[in-house]
Amino acid sequence: MRLQVTPVDSDTAERDTSGDTAILASLLESAPEPSPNLVDNVAEIREPLGSILAVPSATQPQSRFRWLVRQTTNLIRTLFQLASLVAVLAFLAAIPLVQLIAFGYLLDVAGRLTRGGTLKESVHSLDRAGRIGLAVVGLFVASLPVQLLVHWESVAALIDPGSDQALRLRSFAMVCAVVATVWLLWIWARGGMLKHYLWPEPRRFFRQSWRPSTWSSMPDRLWEFTVSLELPRLFWLGARAFFGTLVWLLPAMVIIFVNRNGTTPLAGLVGVHYLIALAAVLLYLPMLQAHFAAENRLRALFDVLAVRQYFRKAPWAWLGAMLCSLVLMPIPLYLLKIEATPQEVVWLPSLMFVAFMLPARISAGLALRRANRQPLKFGFWASFSRWTARVLMIPVVGTYLLFVALSQYTSWEGLQTWVQQHAILVPVPFVGI
Repeated sequence: MRLQVTPVDSDTAERDTSGDTAILASLLESAPEPSPNLVDNVAEIREPLGSILAVPSATQPQSRFRWLVRQTTNLIRTLFQLASLVAVLAFLAAIPLVQLIAFGYLLDVAGRLTRGGTLKESVHSLDRAGRIGLAVVGLFVASLPVQLLVHWESVAALIDPGSDQALRLRSFAMVCAVVATVWLLWIWARGGMLKHYLWPEPRRFFRQSWRPSTWSSMPDRLWEFTVSLELPRLFWLGARAFFGTLVWLLPAMVIIFVNRNGTTPLAGLVGVHYLIALAAVLLYLPMLQAHFAAENRLRALFDVLAVRQYFRKAPWAWLGAMLCSLVLMPIPLYLLKIEATPQEVVWLPSLMFVAFMLPARISAGLALRRANRQPLKFGFWASFSRWTARVLMIPVVGTYLLFVALSQYTSWEGLQTWVQQHAILVPVPFVGI
C-alpha cells in the first residue's frame, strides 16, 4: 500500500493558517472569563493538599520546641494573671463595704458556670488583673533605686549633716524619681503590656513624647479600663447576696442569742433545734447562691425547689461541690481567725481566703452546670444514687458545723463566728460591714 502525498501550495497553506487563527481568536473572545471564585477554590484546595503531601522537613523538632515554649509562656502568663486576680480581690475584700465587690465576683464566677460558660469565660477579667499586677510590679521596681538613694542620703546626713555627698544623693534621688515617673507613664500610655516594660522604645519616645496627643488619650483609656471591670454590677450582686444570706442565717443569730443570754435547759434545747435548722440551711445555701448569681434575681436565692431539681439531676456532683465548699476549702482558714489581724495588713490573710474560696465557688458552679446538662433520670439506681448522696451529705455538713462551733472558742470574734462564715459570705477573716 502506497501513501500518496499531495503537495500543497504555499499561498493556500497561508490562507488556511490565517483562517484558523481568525477562528481561534473569535472563540477566545466569546469564551467567558474565569471566575475569581474558581481561582480561590483552587487555591484553597491546593493548600490542604500541599500540607498533606508535604514531606516532613528537618525543622520539625524546632516547631515542637517553639510549641513547648509558647505553651510554657501561656502557662506562666495565666498563673501570673490568676495571682494578680487573687491579690486584687484580697485588697478589695480588706476594705469595709468595698469587700462586697470581691464577694460579688466570686458569686459571678459560679453564676457564669451555672449558665453553661467555660472555665476560661467564667473566671473573667484575667487580662485586666494581669495588667494591674504588672503595673504594681513595675511601680515597685521603679521605686527601688529611689528608695535606695533616699536611704543612702539619710545615712550620709546622719554621719555628716549638710555634707555635699548627702546633697548629691538627694539630687540623684529626685532625678531617679522623675525618670521613673516618666518611664511608667510612657509604658502605660503604650498599653501597659509586658513587652512595653521590657523595651521602652526610646526612639519612639523622643519622637512622640512631646506631642499632646500621646498623653491626651490616657484619661479616656483609663476610664474605659475602669468601666470594663464592672465594679458597680459586682457590688450590687454582692450586696444583694450578702443581705439575702443573712436572712438564711437567722438560725445562727438565734444560736448567738441563746449562748449569750440562755442558761436554762430550755435555752439549750432551743439552741439544738436551731442548730439542726442551720444544718438544713447549709445543705442548700451554697447552691442557692450560685443559682441566684446565674439568674440575677433575688427571688432565686430562696428558690429551694429549683435547686432541689439540680440535686436530683447530678447528686454526686452536688456532693463533691459541697465537700469542697464546706470542708476542704473553708475549714483550714479557721486557723487564720484565731488572732485578730491589724487593719493595715488585713489583706495578707485575705489572700489565703480568696485563694481558697475561689475554687469552692468554681466547684459549685461546675456542679450546677453539670446538672443543667443532665436529664432527670428515674428508676431504682437513680433513686439509690440520690439517697446515698443525701446520707453522705450529713457528715459533710456536720463536720463543717463542728468546726464552726469550735471556732466560737478559738476565734478572736467569739460568737460572731456563727454569722461571719467565710464559706458563704465575704472571704475575709473578719467582716467589716
